[in-house]
Amino acid sequence: MGKHTTLFATHNRAGAKLSDFAGWDMPIHYGSQIEEHHRVRRDAGMFDASHMLSIDFSGPEVRPYLSRLLANDVAKLTRPGRALYSCLLNPDGGIIDDLIVYFFNADHYRIVVNAGTAEKDLSWMEKQAADFSLEILPRHDLALIAVQGPQARDKVWRAYPGTRMVSESLAPFFAACDGDWLISRTGYTGEDGFELAVPATQAADIWAQLQAAGIAPCGLGCRDTLRLEAGMNLYGQDMDETVTPLESGLSWTVALGGDRDFIGKAALLSQKTTRQLTGLLLLTPGVLRAHQRVHTAHGDGEITSGSFSPTLAQGIALARLPQRVTIGDVVEADIRGKPHKAKVVKPPFVRHGKILVS
Repeated sequence: MGKHTTLFATHNRAGAKLSDFAGWDMPIHYGSQIEEHHRVRRDAGMFDASHMLSIDFSGPEVRPYLSRLLANDVAKLTRPGRALYSCLLNPDGGIIDDLIVYFFNADHYRIVVNAGTAEKDLSWMEKQAADFSLEILPRHDLALIAVQGPQARDKVWRAYPGTRMVSESLAPFFAACDGDWLISRTGYTGEDGFELAVPATQAADIWAQLQAAGIAPCGLGCRDTLRLEAGMNLYGQDMDETVTPLESGLSWTVALGGDRDFIGKAALLSQKTTRQLTGLLLLTPGVLRAHQRVHTAHGDGEITSGSFSPTLAQGIALARLPQRVTIGDVVEADIRGKPHKAKVVKPPFVRHGKILVS
C-alpha cells in the first residue's frame, strides 16, 4: 500500500481508478482519461496534487541561500506574490529536481517540489543550509488542488467569490495569499487556471465545493497527456541527474549571467552541449513511447516521453536528439522494431486549446 493524500477517501468514494505514483496511491482516472483530457482543454478540471511537497524557507539569510541553491535567480522576485520556475542542480549540473519558488517577503519563500524526489530534495536543501541562518519547514499540513482549463478561473470564483479580488489580476507565475490559502496562476497542463494550496483539513470540503461549481475531477493519466501536449518536462523521464538544463529544453530557467554563483554553474559554463530536447510528431499511425530509439541523419537519439495526443489525434513525443537535428527534419522512430517516420517540431504542441504544430 502506498502513501495517501488527504483526498484519498474522496477519490475512493468517486470510484477513481487508483495506481502507484512515486509511492502514492493516486487517481489515474475517474472513468475516461480521454474525456478528462478534453474537459480540461475545453472547460475545467481539477487534480489532487497533494502528493507534492510544499516547503517554507524563512530567516534573515534565506535570499542568499536560495541564490546559491537554485539555477534561476530569486533576485528576479521583487514583489510579494511573484513566483519563479527553476531547477535544483548538483555540482555536475545534473537536475536533482524542477520546482516553483514563491516569494512572500524578503525573509519568507516557499518551494513546491515533486513527490518522487521530495525526501531527496529536502535532504539536499538541509545540507546546503548549513552555513546560512534560516529555517526550513516542510508543510505536510497543506493540500494542493490544481484547477485547470479555459473556464477554471470563473468556476473557482463561482465556488469561492472571495478569491476573485486577490486573484483576478494575476499574470502567469504569480501568486497571492487569501488567508490560509495560496492561490497561484500556475499549472502543468498548458491551460489557464489556479493551483490552490489549502489547509489539508479543509481539502475535502473545498474539493466538493469546486465540483459543485462544475469542475470535473481528473486523474494523473490525463495530466500526463496534457503536460506532454504543452511541452512540459516530467522529472525522471525528460530530465534527471544525468542531464543538464541545457540539454533538456530548460536553458530559459538558468540565470548564467552576472557574478552570482550557484551550485552547478561552473559545470554548465564548461559544458559543450551535443544533445537537445525537442518534439516529435508521428507521421504514421502508432504511438510513441519513452525509451524508443530515434534514428536521424546525425546519429541516434531516444524518446523521453511519448503518447497518443487526444487533441491532435496522433502520436507525439519529447525526444533527446543530436544537436545538429533541426526543426522540420524527418526522422525515424523505432516502434516494436519497425521504423516510423516522425517530424521534428518545436514544443509546445498545444497551448491554451490551440494546436501549434503541423
